Amino acid sequence: MNFPPGFLLGAATAAYQVEGGAAEGGRGPSIWDTFSHTPGRVAGGDTGDVATDHYHRWRSDIELMRELGLEAYRLSLSWPRVQPAGRGPLNPEGVAFYRDLLDGLIAAGIRPVVTLYHWDLPQPLQDAGGWVNRATAEAFGEYARAMARELGDRVSLWTTLNEPWCTAFLGYASGVHAPGHTDGAEALAAAHHLNLAHGLATIAIREELGQGAGVSVTLNLHVTRPEDELDSTHLEAVRTIDLVGNHVFLGPMLDGSYPADLIAGTRHVSDWSFVRPGDLMVTRQRLDVLGVNYYSTQTVRPGDGTGGSGGHGDGAASPWVGAGHVDFLPPAGPLTDMGWNIDPEGLFDLLTALDNVYPDLPLMVTENGAAFPDVVEEDDGVPAVHDPRRREYVAAHLAQVERAVTAGVDVRGYFLWSLLDNFEWAYGYTKRFGIIHVDYATQERVVKDSGRWYAGVIAAHRASRAASEEVATDTPRPAGLLTRLLGRRR
Repeated sequence: MNFPPGFLLGAATAAYQVEGGAAEGGRGPSIWDTFSHTPGRVAGGDTGDVATDHYHRWRSDIELMRELGLEAYRLSLSWPRVQPAGRGPLNPEGVAFYRDLLDGLIAAGIRPVVTLYHWDLPQPLQDAGGWVNRATAEAFGEYARAMARELGDRVSLWTTLNEPWCTAFLGYASGVHAPGHTDGAEALAAAHHLNLAHGLATIAIREELGQGAGVSVTLNLHVTRPEDELDSTHLEAVRTIDLVGNHVFLGPMLDGSYPADLIAGTRHVSDWSFVRPGDLMVTRQRLDVLGVNYYSTQTVRPGDGTGGSGGHGDGAASPWVGAGHVDFLPPAGPLTDMGWNIDPEGLFDLLTALDNVYPDLPLMVTENGAAFPDVVEEDDGVPAVHDPRRREYVAAHLAQVERAVTAGVDVRGYFLWSLLDNFEWAYGYTKRFGIIHVDYATQERVVKDSGRWYAGVIAAHRASRAASEEVATDTPRPAGLLTRLLGRRR
């Protein structure tokens, strides 16, 4: 792999999926505690009460990150751990936990990338309406300010929200995620209040830390293909999904507007009265980088809405508000253990499409990875996990990132999902994404073959960067070449 010297190679996790310690250290309940403890919501009745016990094992987990050579680690803060009520006093023990964790990462030479919200809303805020309530966005801005004040000297990049599409449309439309509602109007209101929350948080962080503070947001943008590329009705089906899957967030955050077609196509669901004068000036804030989560693509055609939900809770209510005339085709193989298709070129298509529309916005792949069934074996008495399909998946997608960089797209880094096997939301502990295997009964960690391979990729990148820096320092270069060496396009 040939990436620019400043390119970051890391891995990612989320608080509720790995921390455990659900009732320890002053942490309050989140919507995922409530959801996972509700019978029938999560496979096997699993909960995140213990997860992978990162709350107690973070020191040894950092040592594993160091052994892998991670250059950066993307983690999320548990809002109910640092502010149990979602507003008001902070929990000193929760703040201290993250302060120590960030200090440990920095001491290990690992850059912390911090996500403020990865789906674990404090339950008291949900009791007051959750993301359907505008006050939740205001509370999020206050929370972001408090975290910037408490942790800002330790964070290299703030990410306001992770995958707000899932929060709004899987949480409030299809009901397969917490809080488990199935109301399209609620989903649209939640989407707007998440956009507003992002803007308020960005403003708060920069007011607290200065305009130089790095701020991003991570979106799971949908790469949708038509069944028939020559049929205009199929192309219109793609556009419908693009509006409710992508532009519902790209528009307000990057353009300061919602597409007129999106509003017109959902008027039968909502009157959009939740958008108030001045909101779209708040939602549109300068980003230092746009985080992109990518796993698979989907194929659609015009229909009657009975063709599934694109891998987002098939069999449940559809998350695709306003897209009842669109059908999703069953994914063609090969598939991951999630039933998602493997389409590495979709990542290249997504990165280049974003670059075409927003050419001055740096990008970062903040999640990419695959779940496959893993088996722990004994190699000369040593536990081992041989997972060639995961290694091949990551290698193929990294190659497409490299291809995009070579084509001139400003991609700043790649975070593999996930560092550890963990609680996979409604799938409980049945799906394994990690490059480190976790025995959930004993919490024993085993680095998989894919993890050792990824460590080699990182080591080679470090060596290449060191050589490039030596060349750039010792040898005069034409401006154009130097620009490329520094990973900048302009």
